[in-house]
Amino acid sequence: MTDVFGLSHKDPSPGSDANPVHPGRHEQVVFCADEPSGLYAIIAIYSTALGPGLGGTRFYPYASEQAALADVLNLSRAMAYKNALAGLDLGGAKAVIIGDPATAKSEALLRAYGRFVQSLGGRYYTACDVGTYSEDMDVVARECSYVTGRTPEHGGAGDSSILTAFGVFQGMRAAAGHVYGTPSLSGRRVGVEGVGKVGHRLVDHLIEDGAEVVICDVNEGAVERVARRHPGVHVVADAATLSASDLDVYAPCALGGALDDVTVPRLKAKIICGGANNQLAHSGVEKQLAERGILYAPDYVVNSGGVIQVADEIEGFDMARARARAAKIFDTTAKIFEMAEEEGVPPGAAADRLAERRMSEVGRLRGIWLRR
Repeated sequence: MTDVFGLSHKDPSPGSDANPVHPGRHEQVVFCADEPSGLYAIIAIYSTALGPGLGGTRFYPYASEQAALADVLNLSRAMAYKNALAGLDLGGAKAVIIGDPATAKSEALLRAYGRFVQSLGGRYYTACDVGTYSEDMDVVARECSYVTGRTPEHGGAGDSSILTAFGVFQGMRAAAGHVYGTPSLSGRRVGVEGVGKVGHRLVDHLIEDGAEVVICDVNEGAVERVARRHPGVHVVADAATLSASDLDVYAPCALGGALDDVTVPRLKAKIICGGANNQLAHSGVEKQLAERGILYAPDYVVNSGGVIQVADEIEGFDMARARARAAKIFDTTAKIFEMAEEEGVPPGAAADRLAERRMSEVGRLRGIWLRR
């Protein structure tokens, strides 16, 4: 049986892209079932010390209820750390719906799910994740007041990859400042693995800043789109070729686990900074990077622009305000690098400490969040 009150983030379940955070105890875990619609979901609230929990709803065909529970526990804990470092007055939570979204998703199911979220009285705000989209959130919102990530037609922020890419770029600028002494990618060779939603927008920022960009993606259409927009971009065959290329910065923006025992020894880049979740295949990889003198920008810090974007909907979405908040990822990332150097720990450990400090200091003023 999964330990709800102390599941370690060091042992993520299959299919999970939870970011590394420290283990702890969840405030609340809710199992939701509506047999007529076929809804079977789990909502996990890790912490409301900073405010109501915010995290997306993942619709995924888990092999078992046990696997779904393990995933939602890890993901909700990761959101608490991400939201804390993003400077949001929001805690960490996540939900999973068990099933294949291609065949099980329906209006009835999404509306039933919305009623379960509503029953929590605002302790949990949901949003999009794997298997769910802004259009789905519009349906959920027909039964629920606590929904973000909606379409612009319904007052939402729309595609959150806009500020995700912007935030990754800010984190990369901070890394360049730490390694090269100037927060600019001009003249630097940057390899972007995965040029989908986030990756292709990151390329836009890099080209505008004067970087030389090398890309790869398993989707030929995605590569062609970037090549048409930016004819000067170099294309390589695959991720293995890209990671071994002569790069200043390597940006994993595709699937998790890009940095493993095979990839790390052949890296020539001095900086790792990308938008993918869970880039480290296991906890020992960050130590390997440090031993090789490679600076790793913790993924759950630099890719938090998306959650900043959807969180802004709670106040009534304003892109200029959300973008200004996402720009602060530069300062947070720079601070983490300084802390890591001063304390003699990897950047990931420094990021965890900074998040825990904020949750502890601010959390003492709030306790368990309840709507007034």
